[in-house]
Amino acid sequence: MKSIYTDDYIFIISALRNVRLKKNITQEEMAFRLNVNQSFISKVENRERRLDVIEFLSWIDALGVSISDILPQKYYRGDDK
Repeated sequence: MKSIYTDDYIFIISALRNVRLKKNITQEEMAFRLNVNQSFISKVENRERRLDVIEFLSWIDALGVSISDILPQKYYRGDDK
């Protein structure tokens, strides 16, 4: 069965998880920062649940990173590089 997740979506979710791990933030701590259950974090990171745009923005804010730290390079335009 074909995945509903594009390579870019998988890249973004992997980047979010990698940043979380690099900053030594547990799933429990991330859940606290986002005011969600730990299972929500797990489901997103395991691609069992898809993030919407507002959730994505909250997620990067909770990690203390910018969009450019997460998005694939091909989405950068002009001065965004």
